[in-house]
Amino acid sequence: MDAAFTAEQSEIRRTLRAAFAKGVPPGPPGRDGSAPAAGAGPGYDPALWSRLAGGLGLPGLALEEKYGGVGCGTTELALALEETGRALVPLPLFATSGLAAPLITALGTERQRAALLPGIADGSLTAAVCVPGTALATALALTGGDPDGTWAGGGRAGGIQARPDGHGGWRLYGEAAQVLDGHSAGLLLVAAHTGGFTRGRALLFLVRGQDADGLRRTRWTALDETRPQARVQLRDTRAELLGDDPDADVPAALAATGRTAGALLAAEAVGAAQAALDRTVEHVKDRRQFGRPVGSFQAVKHRLADLYVRVQAARSAAYYAAWDPREGALALAQCLEALRTVAGEAIQLHGGIGFTWEHEAHLYFKRAASDELLFGPVHRLRARAAETGDLFAPAPPAAAPLPVSVPAPADGSLRRAGAGPGHAGREAAGV
Repeated sequence: MDAAFTAEQSEIRRTLRAAFAKGVPPGPPGRDGSAPAAGAGPGYDPALWSRLAGGLGLPGLALEEKYGGVGCGTTELALALEETGRALVPLPLFATSGLAAPLITALGTERQRAALLPGIADGSLTAAVCVPGTALATALALTGGDPDGTWAGGGRAGGIQARPDGHGGWRLYGEAAQVLDGHSAGLLLVAAHTGGFTRGRALLFLVRGQDADGLRRTRWTALDETRPQARVQLRDTRAELLGDDPDADVPAALAATGRTAGALLAAEAVGAAQAALDRTVEHVKDRRQFGRPVGSFQAVKHRLADLYVRVQAARSAAYYAAWDPREGALALAQCLEALRTVAGEAIQLHGGIGFTWEHEAHLYFKRAASDELLFGPVHRLRARAAETGDLFAPAPPAAAPLPVSVPAPADGSLRRAGAGPGHAGREAAGV
């Protein structure tokens, strides 16, 4: 197997890195006297998104050409997300192209695909996946398996409920608490429970438009400003079933999407970890103490060397998962752990400035913490990977012990088998 990137893949990385270098850097409002893209209304820079979509075809990298896409695959999209993670540029790329587009491709009818995917490919339509409560990682089968889809809301209440409206459509009721880019997406893919109490199942529904009846969206003040989140409330909201099969295996489709999403998030985390390490190396080269650069001290060199090894190991795992998305959850665990470690060490090695609001070090630490809260934690990602890979298969039952025959004592006494002389002496003494 040739593990080297093709010329086209290398060009995607180079072009995106150059484009992000010219964009507005992420940061809290007021750092440079202007509101950054993360603090703007939609949570990202619409001009940058339009430029990336129109000139590079970024949202349609993994979509088929007949729907206006580029016709590439998961590897190319993972490389793109690695660059967005490196720059921490807030874009609706993961929510639209990493979550919503694969579900539309897998479950949608040809009419729905033809109507929706070209808009996603050219950047004119952004999308978000709404899962009840905070069950995104569970619905994507990253941290647990639930083939029955009970996370969508069981019984007659809770979660998001769907019922037919009697005219070929559906009505939705409920709330999704953590929806990535949910406040600005032009299309919502809502996972809802339907079928009543006895025949309940989870299905996906399409909610179009910013001003759908009964739809209310509120952007949260999130820990990570570069990954906007929203609360989506549905009150008698009209919706359309995704696909034409009411018995479709939606949990299986979400699990397949989750494996690919894990690979994409792993690549994004590697990009962020590499950027945090690069910034730290540059800082310790320039920062002087006791008349010499801080980076010349042996203890600092050792810490940076350990971080470098972590990042390279995580990158190998992310690239392998991009080639084989079945390992997405395990790669995501390693990459999130590497990002958390590197971001924490970056704050320490930056000294006093690493704790300030004006420096970018805290942004990488917040991304690490936020991603673990949304898609982890790391130990559950690994436990799920071990479970799906049958790493801890149950041991075979132990064989029954063979019967042991004990010869009767020569004196004809009824001494129990295995009793020693001391026991026989106590019996003789009547104890």
